[in-house]
Formats: sequence, structure tokens, C-alpha cells
Amino acid sequence: MKICRFLDPETQRPRFGMIEDGALYALAGELSEENLSVEGKEPVARLEDARLLAPVEPSKVVCVGRNYKEHAAELGNAMPAEPLLFLKAPSAIVGHGDAIELPGQSERVEHEGELGVVIGRKCRNVDEDEDPLSYVLGYTCVNDVTARDLQRKDVQFTRAKSFDTFCPVGPYFVTGLDPTDLSVETRVNGEVRQSGRTSAMAFPVPFLIRYISKVMTLNPGDLIATGTPAGVGPLLDGDTVEVEVEGVGTLRNQVKSLKK
Repeated sequence: MKICRFLDPETQRPRFGMIEDGALYALAGELSEENLSVEGKEPVARLEDARLLAPVEPSKVVCVGRNYKEHAAELGNAMPAEPLLFLKAPSAIVGHGDAIELPGQSERVEHEGELGVVIGRKCRNVDEDEDPLSYVLGYTCVNDVTARDLQRKDVQFTRAKSFDTFCPVGPYFVTGLDPTDLSVETRVNGEVRQSGRTSAMAFPVPFLIRYISKVMTLNPGDLIATGTPAGVGPLLDGDTVEVEVEGVGTLRNQVKSLKK
């Protein structure tokens, strides 16, 4: 099932919807694992005519650094012995088709295409005999946009990862996928920059969910960005960047500079 957030054409308010055969059906109520029922039998819009929004409004975005060996190597970093976690401000989230803005404070902004995991129910201290994937509502595309020069300067990642527009997500999320071996590809102006598979993760999705749940409570709608393959590179004014995750779709954003 493909789940999106869209701007209701009648009320002009955000709603959750289901996409089927190019049509958009409204979902009843708020999003949760138990509430994916369709409201009414008729579609509210054609997908091509709908204004899609970022498919999630998380209380937090939990990111995983250096989860692919080749990416750690390209930045000159050693692989961590356990997941390297950091947070990205939820205010950085934008949707499919929104612009990524290059801030004046940075001289080197880079793309990082990733598999995103959307949590479906409260997740805390997942036991060893539990299936961590049972807490997943769906999977989406994430671009963990990074001001690389500021990341190196600051040592910790908050500023470099959290500028407004630095977390494109979408275009929707998909339920029922197996995250074990999905392709993750990033293209800039049609040129492939990153190409990897989730099977190459040092710490796979179930491990990450269990590990994070023992640090912080994951709430419904929270987003985990699972790390990026090798091939990160610069984004420039006027670029079009695409992140495609197998079984999900393609997240596309234009890049524009804020520098005067």
C-alpha cells in the first residue's frame, strides 16, 4: 500500500491518503498502524493533480551515520563498532517537488540518498524475542542533505544536517516491503552518483530499530534514516536531485541557492 500526505483540494488542509492506480483516496482519521481505512469509495483526486506533502510529520528524525563501509571510507572515517546515531531537526523536512535551499553559511552541500523507515506504533525497549519490523508502518526515500564543510568544522552534526529543507522525504511511503536487500540510487541531473543495496548495511534495519528503541522511545510517525551508500557529492544551484528506493519510488527535488 502506498500512503501519502496531500493537500485536500476542498479544505486546503493536509490529509493522509492511499494511492491506487493513479488515484488518490482519503484515509480516515490520523495515521497509525491500526488506522489505514479508506474514507469513501471515490477518489478525491488524480495523483498527477494532487499537491503531495512530506508523508510524515515525525517527532524526531533519527539518522544513522557510517552504516555503509564504502561511504565511511570515502570520508576517511573508520567504521563504528555500534550504530552512530544523530538527530536531524524535523523542521528540516520538505516533500517531493520542494526546493532544497543552499544556505550562505556553507560552501559544500552534499546529497545523501537513504532508505527511510516510518514507525507505526510506540516502540521502546524491543526485546530479543520480538520482531523489530512489527513496529514498522512503511518505508520511504530520504535525502539526508549535509553541509559537509560545517560537519567537519563543528565535529557534531546538528547544524550541518538541520538547515531548513535539508531533509526531503517522500514522495510517499510503502507498507509491506522487505528492507533486507533494496537498491538505493541517487541521481543528480540524471547522472547516477550513488548506487548501493541495503544488504550492504553494517547494521540492518531490524538491528537499528531494536538498538534505537533501547536509547529513546520511537513514536508513531517517527522516521529513521538508515545511512547512505558511497558516492556522496555536491549539490549546486539549479540541480535536480533524485533518490530512488526499490519498491518505493523516486523522490525528486530542485536545488536553489540562497547566497546573495
